[in-house]
Amino acid sequence: MKVALVHDWLVTMGGAERVLEALARMYPDAPIFTGVVDRSRLSPYLQQRTIYPTFVQKLPNAVRWYNRYLPFMIYGFEQFDLSDYDLVISSSAALAKGVLTRAETVHVSYIHTPMRYAWDLYHEYRNREAKGLTRRLMGPVFHYVRMWDRLSADRADVLVANSTTVARRIWKHYRRPSTVVFPPVDIDRFHPQDQPGSYYLVLSRLVSYKRVDLAVAAANELGIKLVVAGDGPEKSRLARLAGRHVEFAGPVNDQAAASLMAGAKALIFPGEEDFGIVPVEMQAAGRPVIAYGRGGVLDTVRDGTTGVLFDRQETPSLIEAIQRAEAIAWNGEEIRRHTEQFRPAVFEERMTRIVREALSPGGTVPTGAAMRYDSANDE
Repeated sequence: MKVALVHDWLVTMGGAERVLEALARMYPDAPIFTGVVDRSRLSPYLQQRTIYPTFVQKLPNAVRWYNRYLPFMIYGFEQFDLSDYDLVISSSAALAKGVLTRAETVHVSYIHTPMRYAWDLYHEYRNREAKGLTRRLMGPVFHYVRMWDRLSADRADVLVANSTTVARRIWKHYRRPSTVVFPPVDIDRFHPQDQPGSYYLVLSRLVSYKRVDLAVAAANELGIKLVVAGDGPEKSRLARLAGRHVEFAGPVNDQAAASLMAGAKALIFPGEEDFGIVPVEMQAAGRPVIAYGRGGVLDTVRDGTTGVLFDRQETPSLIEAIQRAEAIAWNGEEIRRHTEQFRPAVFEERMTRIVREALSPGGTVPTGAAMRYDSANDE
């Protein structure tokens, strides 16, 4: 059986790329098709794989400005000739699900999220982020992008969502059922510590939607030690907001991140993510997570057992959650056990089962339009 993997673009090594790497290990002979690629930014394993980019790779500064070439990228994905493949697995938060396949080819698409800047966050991006010509062009361009995105969602035979929140978005925007399979997390890199932590931790890219400013404001008001690890355009603004209890550790590698988690009291996670791997990693280290109760953390954090959820993205709500966390006697081993369901082996087993069912006779026939989403974790 010939297998092809498809991914939106390969210009960094984030959570979506970790999913692709897990799929690539499951199918070691499968080539990877993508919009653009910067091999220097990939893991050593993915660097060794056969990767075919679209023609956009040859356009000026494509690796840096790939998002500006979105309409061209849409065309590029449709030019991939996948007619020789029996199985196509796409890893998509944007365009990868839109490849064209033969009627006999089975296409399973792992959806990290429908394009949020085209759907539910469109007006926020247009009003707050876009400027000048980009803002003026967003209206007509994204009108076309939304139509293509909706139609392209029907090209896959089976949709898989990375969280319950994403499954709901898939139903909202695409009216397609999906099965939830959590992304793989290497929990064995982390080991619970007996000694209590001495500081609160934020581990994040420093961009506005992550709402790290809430953690800084809470630390200032409570007088608690906060370590902020990561880098990004918000760093200078956050540094101006920070009081004497806030320390900026800068960008950290995996080893340093694991060390910071082991020494922390808790992770503060004030943004909303589709899934969010860092909260799972923190719990694998036996430490609780204080998180805004929206998005992927609703699947990954058990309120009062492995962390505390707060319901408003406001400083007083976060402060209340921190105070609640201070009053709980956390069980590090219990927190760690909760993360067993996110092991790579669990991801591989569930994806293998989905692919096997899709390849079976009649396996890709829809089971009923009334079904909004199925969770593999409800079994």
